Amino acid sequence: MLVLSRKKDESIMIGDKIEIKILAIDGDQIKLGIIAPKTVKVHRSEVFKAIQEQNKEALSTTSNLLEQFRNL
Repeated sequence: MLVLSRKKDESIMIGDKIEIKILAIDGDQIKLGIIAPKTVKVHRSEVFKAIQEQNKEALSTTSNLLEQFRNL
């Protein structure tokens, strides 16, 4: 893990197309701005985990349905 210190209005670059900028700092909250190509999906980690979990459930359901159709 890379740990960086940044102040308000400073940013970091990921590769040459993704920029993460510190927009505001208010107590223990930091507001980030993310500039990235539309082809790059950006999610909060809890949303990303929920999507992954839903995808796993969908795969399981699809497998179960396929087995049911095979048994007909």
